[in-house]
Amino acid sequence: MLARERLVPMIVACGLFMESLDSTVLATALPSISQSLQVPPLQLNLAITAYLFSLAVFIPISGWVADRFGAKNVFRAAILVFIMGSVVCGMTDSLLGFVLARIFQGMGGAMMVPVGRLVVLRTVPRNQLVGAMAYLTIPALIGPVIGPMLGGFITTYASWRWIFWINVPIGILGIALATRFFEHIKEPHVPPLDWLGFVLSGCGLSGIVFGFETAGRGLLPDWLVLVLFAVGFLGVIAYFLHARVVANPILDLELLRLMTFRSAVVGGTLFRIGIGALPFLLPLLLQLGFGLNAFQSGLLTFASAAGALTMKFCAASLIRRFGFKAMLILTSLMGSLSIALCAAFTATTPSAAILFVLLAGGFFRSLQFTGLNVIAYAEVEPERMSKATSFYSTMQQLSMSMGVGTAALILHLTVGNGGGSTLDPALFRPAFLLVGLIAFSSLFVYLRLPAGVAADLLAAAPKRPVGQVR
Repeated sequence: MLARERLVPMIVACGLFMESLDSTVLATALPSISQSLQVPPLQLNLAITAYLFSLAVFIPISGWVADRFGAKNVFRAAILVFIMGSVVCGMTDSLLGFVLARIFQGMGGAMMVPVGRLVVLRTVPRNQLVGAMAYLTIPALIGPVIGPMLGGFITTYASWRWIFWINVPIGILGIALATRFFEHIKEPHVPPLDWLGFVLSGCGLSGIVFGFETAGRGLLPDWLVLVLFAVGFLGVIAYFLHARVVANPILDLELLRLMTFRSAVVGGTLFRIGIGALPFLLPLLLQLGFGLNAFQSGLLTFASAAGALTMKFCAASLIRRFGFKAMLILTSLMGSLSIALCAAFTATTPSAAILFVLLAGGFFRSLQFTGLNVIAYAEVEPERMSKATSFYSTMQQLSMSMGVGTAALILHLTVGNGGGSTLDPALFRPAFLLVGLIAFSSLFVYLRLPAGVAADLLAAAPKRPVGQVR
């Protein structure tokens, strides 16, 4: 049987894939859900924003909850909450019930990702983290790619309710495996929860996330979007002032003094803004710009998922061969180039060329995220690991929302300047180029890393005989 340090990342990855997939599969089912619930499709965006609200509010406290109740218990409880919310989502017949179920479901999703990563960090030896984190990188990349295609398939040939009910058997299996193979790890001394920081961070992050999610989409009046941003930034500023004077802040800003953690957060945020824009821009370009149907578009964009899966088999050897700094620089360059090359796509571009760009882009993006997910914790002390996973996961969620919002705003301005509402393929070029440029700017963060950074994480793992799980 597989060793525990290999099996645990696989179990966590399955849970992360369920959460990542569910976050994106809903979009293609919105028309069917609106018809079933007899509400306008635009109102159903409340279901998406409700889920994002839960993530923004509850991710920051995930580390404290894991320390207080044990990472194993919290991970299992998070899956249980997630599948209970999924069941209710599939059973509801009203918009209010649907939105409340999504909030409840989001509470589980908010705990699942950072606590799952914490379990891996506390289970896997440091010199095996690269291979372990490769498993955790894949779900976040392929979920947004196959989600719309899978959602369309289930909605067309079954019912939109099965989009949520399919989570039940996966979740039950995850709970059973976590019960069997996860160790019970719990901090002996846990400080009181920073309630004021919890409120301030929740208000600030939810305001910013909602602002980016609605910017440029015409869902809310421009003045209301500005109000959301204002509330969000004021909340973040208030939290920063609060965190400087409180003993145990919910998001420990002192972690940014660690060079590797700071580089992973800042560089990763810039790179993820570009990556977060792709699931929004590419389907629009292929469907509205080139006239492909949803299934054809999904087949093309699936190439990036294939690239991410390919990365899993060579990530450890590549990073060990060239080191973290060289790989982050290379993947930043190639990943941003793959985004910018999408601006060159036209209706006459051969499908093989599109597939190659997306395949290569998926490979290099996944490789960078694997490196970032390891190097972020290179200097973090064990007793601060839970706070580090909460902080890092919060920035991941924020940067992906920033990517979608930035792309939507650029596209909105471009279409307006184009003098019409028709999405001509040429109107997508500024959006691809600008988000590609933002992703490229992460290169300058990685250039400041010293040579041989986090080399102790790249020591070859000792070979063990095949045996039972320890």
